[in-house]
Amino acid sequence: MPMLEMQMPEVALAPGTIEYEDTGGDGPVLVFVHGLTMDGSVWDDVVAGLAPAYRCIRPVLPLGGHRIPMHADANLDLLALGLLLGEFLERLDLHDVTIVQNDWGGAQVLIANGSTDRIARLVLTACEAYDNYPPGLPGTMLGIMLRAPGGLRALLFGLKFTLARRAPGSWGWMSKRPVPKAMMDSWFEPATSNALVRRDLRKYALSTPADSILLQWAESNSAFDKPVLVVWGTEDKVMPIEHGRRLSRLYPNARLIELDDTYTLIPIDKPAELTSAIIDFVPLR
Repeated sequence: MPMLEMQMPEVALAPGTIEYEDTGGDGPVLVFVHGLTMDGSVWDDVVAGLAPAYRCIRPVLPLGGHRIPMHADANLDLLALGLLLGEFLERLDLHDVTIVQNDWGGAQVLIANGSTDRIARLVLTACEAYDNYPPGLPGTMLGIMLRAPGGLRALLFGLKFTLARRAPGSWGWMSKRPVPKAMMDSWFEPATSNALVRRDLRKYALSTPADSILLQWAESNSAFDKPVLVVWGTEDKVMPIEHGRRLSRLYPNARLIELDDTYTLIPIDKPAELTSAIIDFVPLR
């Protein structure tokens, strides 16, 4: 008998409807942010160690792993999606939120350009920063493929195979330990099967602002004086460790944890260590 697809709650935002997962409860609110061509399942092992003491919310952002296409005329550039994160907090009426981010850099964009009234803390784990958009060699290769006719479909077809997924410069540089096959299959399926999801992904990925704007947004984050935890891998090949160190100096109230034996996807490589760091950083009421 085929597995039934679990129905997730949905919320209508300006660009379109997005799905999300919510463990519920009265504990401190943690909103987990995923990266390009992923969904909230990248956080599965971390959330398992936090709920139900913490209320863990995982929106599926329109970054290529989403199942519901956005409106045809939606603006899906980096600024718009950073502000969409703020709209999500508002629509769910969330307060005293800790945003926990990995890979994508949308939280910094929100802090630079939107309201931070609902944000109490920030956890940045190995993510885009400064002018590293799209990040590293994988980001460069994605840009090349997106600009080539049929390139995105060819890329997604190649990523059906484990050899391509674990190749250097591909997903092999995103995590030291292989992402479970079923999880990665679910990440790539929407863009593989739905041309409108590919359209959304292309809109976002080809909209990177000039480096001068990215650096201006980064420096604007220095005005965020609430607690910030920066967690970075010393061996990361995509998000340089120096960016983690710079971020820890940029925020007035930040501390840095450096982890060995992990690449960018710390929730995959070091979930227990990351979970412990979040528990220490976000006190239970």
